[in-house]
Amino acid sequence: MLLEKFYIVGGKKLTGTVTIAGAKNAALAILPAALLADSPCVIDNLPYIDDVIVLADILAEVGANVTLSKNGRAVVDGRPVSRYKAPHDMVKRLRASYYLLGVLLAKFGKAEIPFPGGCEIGARPIDQHIKGFEALGAKVDIEHGIIKARAEKLVGNEIYLDVVSVGATINIMLAAVKAEGPTIIVNAAKEPHVVDVANFLNSMGANVKGAGTDTIRIKGVEKLNGCEYTIIPDQIEAGTFMIAAAATGGDVVVSGVIPKHLESITAKLLEMGEEVIEGDDYVRVRGIAKPRRVNIKTLPYPGFPTDLQQPMTVLCSIAKGTSVIHESLFDHRFRHVEELRRMGANIKVEDRVAICEGVDFLTGAPVTATDLRAGAALIIAGLIAHGVTVIDNIHFIDRGYEKIEQKLMKLGADIRRLNDGESLLKVVSSNNTIG
Repeated sequence: MLLEKFYIVGGKKLTGTVTIAGAKNAALAILPAALLADSPCVIDNLPYIDDVIVLADILAEVGANVTLSKNGRAVVDGRPVSRYKAPHDMVKRLRASYYLLGVLLAKFGKAEIPFPGGCEIGARPIDQHIKGFEALGAKVDIEHGIIKARAEKLVGNEIYLDVVSVGATINIMLAAVKAEGPTIIVNAAKEPHVVDVANFLNSMGANVKGAGTDTIRIKGVEKLNGCEYTIIPDQIEAGTFMIAAAATGGDVVVSGVIPKHLESITAKLLEMGEEVIEGDDYVRVRGIAKPRRVNIKTLPYPGFPTDLQQPMTVLCSIAKGTSVIHESLFDHRFRHVEELRRMGANIKVEDRVAICEGVDFLTGAPVTATDLRAGAALIIAGLIAHGVTVIDNIHFIDRGYEKIEQKLMKLGADIRRLNDGESLLKVVSSNNTIG
């Protein structure tokens, strides 16, 4: 595998229009959900990103017929699926592979999935998933790092989630749609992709009501049919470009979005003095020279999303005054701060709180992406820095952003992707500077 890097010359204002891809987090649940149908499903507006490609490969490994195209369409036929065990090496690359637990349990009454992988951003237990499966009548054991679930018959039940968990909410929905009788999920997650998964299941003939509220009611059905479905736009990609536009002092129309899903981001940008104009399916962000300080606390939807905390830290690093960012959901989601300090940011971290003293500017430097959203934050930092920034470990970024450098180039950014076969020294010397 080539070790690719992003090479960014900062100081360019982003201007123009960017179209947002389909929601990663919805896609990673909807693709395995399609295995429950008795005929093929056609899914549109899929982001063509590494996580989706890996998941499609996993589905093929358990026996599904999957056709995935670069134009955002997949055809999934789950009828040939015969395996209830997922491959260890592939599951380790993708946290969302745990949705196969709910799907295979509903399809076969048994499932065996290794503990999933993904970005290391702190403890992400799956105890609420297990609690839900057991409430539906499954016996769940963990042996040598493999989660094994068995059920002679899944029977609906009322399930109270001790913490709001997107993954557990979706996984329980997936298992319950074919269970006998009604299931009620109390303290359910309300994120847009939870609603999208419920809408997809209903398009297949499921009976799911209340998604988007804290109580979801499901009546089990015997059969689900194939359908055609279009995934919602990606709230996090949209927010990333909104923050990038603000940080660079640019003027960007973020198109193909659902503005209501972006309200928490819009509110914070407005509080910082940025201009945000909403349309039916777009938001336009006009940045100002020096944004104001802001306090942020990450919360489950409709609160400020944890996946945008890291990009927002970059904007706070150049804001006027002291910003305080409280990460309430994950333990290790400030690993990007050390990289930002390399670029001149003045940020102190105390437990789950980052205190950002705004500086006049950042300076380009060699930095390393530690996870997906940290990588996005470093791109934004590179866009606003004086000089050259080189980002390593960009495979993390490719997990969640489709053609991000191409989209940024169309907005006027000076960013390129380099691999081992290209001479970084030659490129850097041609620009006559490096941080």
